[in-house]
Amino acid sequence: MKNLAELILAGTPVRQVSQTSDISARGIQKVPLTSVVRCCPLWYKPNLGLCRAWNMAVNPRVFFDIQIGGKLAGRMVIELYADTCPKTAENFRCLCTGEKGIGQSGKPLHYKESIFHRVIPSFMAQGGDFVRGNGTGGESIYGTKFPDENFVRKHDKPGVLSMANSGPHTNGSQFFLSTVATPWLDGKHVVFGQVIQGLEVLKEIEKMGTTRGNTKKEVMIADCGMA
Repeated sequence: MKNLAELILAGTPVRQVSQTSDISARGIQKVPLTSVVRCCPLWYKPNLGLCRAWNMAVNPRVFFDIQIGGKLAGRMVIELYADTCPKTAENFRCLCTGEKGIGQSGKPLHYKESIFHRVIPSFMAQGGDFVRGNGTGGESIYGTKFPDENFVRKHDKPGVLSMANSGPHTNGSQFFLSTVATPWLDGKHVVFGQVIQGLEVLKEIEKMGTTRGNTKKEVMIADCGMA
């Protein structure tokens, strides 16, 4: 394992540093869509009505309409891997629709109008802190934190959707989208989705990043929901 750069914010994904401190962008690969017929996962409680989202022939898809510097940059469509990470995928799906209402923080459990607070070129774009907007807040639909579901999927291409955390079993609402393959994060962050449309929008987000993670312009999720 190569050396890792120091955390800019504790618990967020860290960038791998080679001897030249350079990570080259990989070519964008075509990603096959996963098609499965699902039954209700055992952990769902039928009296909460949580099974309905998974009685589908394919993994659910959500969208982000991205605004950069107050101007619409485009839409990203993300497939959520409910086949391998149903609990993590359901958390993200509900935070995209806002259907769970107000959270324990007193804030809506909704990504709409939240920002990407940390963007590092040739690495990733991190968002999901709808509580404080700076990487120190956020909560899941299950409460503040929930456990790592599994590490079946890998950080093997651009556009991978993965959970940000502050250590093992501390998943909330913060997530990141990789702009290159980041295999050193495998086994540490739960991969649960993939951008299947709008990778060019992710590249525009990446252009707003800096080596410290601060953004040159505000990058906002202007709208989001089921695709």
